[in-house]
Amino acid sequence: MRRPLTRGLSWRPPRTLRARLTAGLVVLLAVASLAVGLTTVFALEGFLVRRLDQQLTAAGGRFPASLEHGERHPDADNAPDTRGQSDRTFGARLLRGTTTDAAVVRDQTDAAVPLTGADRRVLAGLPVDGDGHSVRLSALGRYRVAAVRGDDGDVLVTGLPLRPVEETVHRLEIVESVVFGSALLATGVAGALWVRLSLRPLRRVTTTAAGVAELPLASGEVAMPPPVPDTDPRTEVGQVGTALNRMLGHVGDALARRQASEERLRHFAADASHELRTPVASVRGHAELALRHPGPVPDDVRHALERIQAESERMSTLVDDLLLLARLDAGRPLARRPVDLTRLVLDATGDARAAGPDHRWTLELAEEPVTVLGDEHRLQQVVGNLLTNARTHTPPGTRVTVRLATAGAGRAELTVSDDGPGVPEGLQDEVFERFSRADPGRSRAAGGTGLGLAIVRAVVAAHGGTITLTSGPGATVFRTRLPLRPWRDPAVRSRPRRADTGTDRPTGSPAGAEPPTRPSSSGC
Repeated sequence: MRRPLTRGLSWRPPRTLRARLTAGLVVLLAVASLAVGLTTVFALEGFLVRRLDQQLTAAGGRFPASLEHGERHPDADNAPDTRGQSDRTFGARLLRGTTTDAAVVRDQTDAAVPLTGADRRVLAGLPVDGDGHSVRLSALGRYRVAAVRGDDGDVLVTGLPLRPVEETVHRLEIVESVVFGSALLATGVAGALWVRLSLRPLRRVTTTAAGVAELPLASGEVAMPPPVPDTDPRTEVGQVGTALNRMLGHVGDALARRQASEERLRHFAADASHELRTPVASVRGHAELALRHPGPVPDDVRHALERIQAESERMSTLVDDLLLLARLDAGRPLARRPVDLTRLVLDATGDARAAGPDHRWTLELAEEPVTVLGDEHRLQQVVGNLLTNARTHTPPGTRVTVRLATAGAGRAELTVSDDGPGVPEGLQDEVFERFSRADPGRSRAAGGTGLGLAIVRAVVAAHGGTITLTSGPGATVFRTRLPLRPWRDPAVRSRPRRADTGTDRPTGSPAGAEPPTRPSSSGC
């Protein structure tokens, strides 16, 4: 079904303040010009018509009275009196409502005027009051006529043409159209420039506000833009600029205090983590030493020592994670070396299969080794945390698919997906936060520390990459993108691979014919 073309051509009013002010100025001037033009046209037309009425009154009925002699003859004695009559003066004589004679002066001679029935009815309907009335005669056009009574009981009609009046008025309309049109055009251009100049302070306010809106205010140190200059409090724009400068000052102070608080918290976390490493290591060492005692150890004491050793190992991992996050927050640079991401993914998938044999693991690799520039140990930690997250927070039998490929814009893309229960919608925005947990009440031993995905995001961001999550029941995908470093060694080329245990396989079904799975991210 075709849509009417007028729908796409509908007029829309201007939206910007500058355009609206300029349009309003031009519209007001156009209305004023129209009012002036109509007033002058009507005034001139009325003046000229009154002049015609005065001429008709002065002429009286002399010319139509000269027509009552009957037939006109070319000799001077019987010809109607046209002396003193203006050219194209019309005269008619009516007797008992019937037009008996009608003529018009042309070159100081009279000429008969053929009248139609309509013309005769118009003349017969004229009021005999000596006032001017406008009529249209079929043979002559528009005339101003006046009717007076003659001496013989007849009615004498005298008329003057309205064409000179109409031509004068039309000429005035053309002149006014040209003058007012030029004035509107010049006013529109000058008004637009003036409004633009007047709104320059407001444009500076808008630029400053837009710059603040683009700043990353959520975290990190923020450099506030300079205040709006030339804020005159006597103007409305100046008042807006002053208010904006005051607001920027408050925002800057708040951001500075927030940054200082974050720095103190970061230093505290780093110092506390660093200081805890030694006593935790000591507790762990003493527990191991006690368990190696050659003599008999009661079962309850051995159980307590084993729990101390396990918890100290877990606490050591937590301290290391906190120290890593503190270092990443402080912006400490990571190692920048070529890293074979393909080998990391192969090893991590093999380790994950060994740790979770009740899950079905599938690995899909790119045709060529994927190499990135970064810290190999930290990238290995990223892959390991993603696979651990998929293994820990999905039930046995879940299909987990690890896919490594090259994406557009020179980036490597690592995707870990599963067909587990998925991440609750209310937690999807928080899974990368520190100590985020899908079940806040579950055991720490079973649920982890809640720092795994936070470390993943921090390490990926430190490498200039991004990580995103899309999740729903039966379909959860973590997609990590890292800047790609092209592989330059032609000797290390391989065909498409798909592995099930960390070993290279041609693209196809993995060992055991188990389809790929997607990692659940319902925990960290």
